[in-house]
Amino acid sequence: MIIMCVPGLWVVLSAFRPNSEILAKPPVWIPQNLTLDNFRKIFGLGSEQIGLPVGSYFMNSVIIAATSTFIALVIGMAGGYAFARYRFAGKGGIFLGLMLFRAVPGIALSLPVFMIWSKLGLIDTKLGLVIVYVSLNVPFTIWLIDGFFRQIPLALSEAAQVDGCTRWQAFWKIEFPLARSGIAAAGVFAFLTSWNEFALASQLTRSTDSKTLPVGLLDFTAQFTIDWAGMCAMAVIIIIPALALTFLVQKHLIAGLTFGGVKG
Repeated sequence: MIIMCVPGLWVVLSAFRPNSEILAKPPVWIPQNLTLDNFRKIFGLGSEQIGLPVGSYFMNSVIIAATSTFIALVIGMAGGYAFARYRFAGKGGIFLGLMLFRAVPGIALSLPVFMIWSKLGLIDTKLGLVIVYVSLNVPFTIWLIDGFFRQIPLALSEAAQVDGCTRWQAFWKIEFPLARSGIAAAGVFAFLTSWNEFALASQLTRSTDSKTLPVGLLDFTAQFTIDWAGMCAMAVIIIIPALALTFLVQKHLIAGLTFGGVKG
């Protein structure tokens, strides 16, 4: 746990230190001069400016991650419910195919995706990244939500229908609230996957119209130098929304993971 936390702590502390202190030899482990200048520079404020379009990168990340997560959750709920509740031809094969697709590393798909997206005119567009992230997240979302719906007794839905509910009303009023924690957990994982993904985004984006925050980190590298202070400040900006979302839904996240872990 300590080994995992030390790099993250170094990044956070370096975001508030000048480059001279970060690159000092011997290393300065305890910050001596904490400052907000790194954040001012990347936002184009103060006397020293880097002037990167951080605001555009941030909005691109929010739009792409939120949209892809919403679509993946809708498809994942429908797919997960269908796999959990219905029997149909090829069910096992389709499910196995989804899991095999998810097992393929995203970077391995970068070349064929790039060629297809070039033909379709989706390079350097938010829509292109949304489609990619939905494709990556749907198999995992279906697998996760399928497990949660399987833990809910079918008798509850049947009893609701006997009492006069339609099939949809039984799902919405009985099964959905019980699976809400699992759906929230799936949504958090899908959002974090889209928010932090770098390999495919770096291949499919070119300009401020579609670049995301992780890709924007490359703007701090030059041929012979790296602006570590600016890069760490940008990394902190990337971390904050992910931490805030996890904090807001932590109750559902813990309940969902516990629910699936104990009964799965």
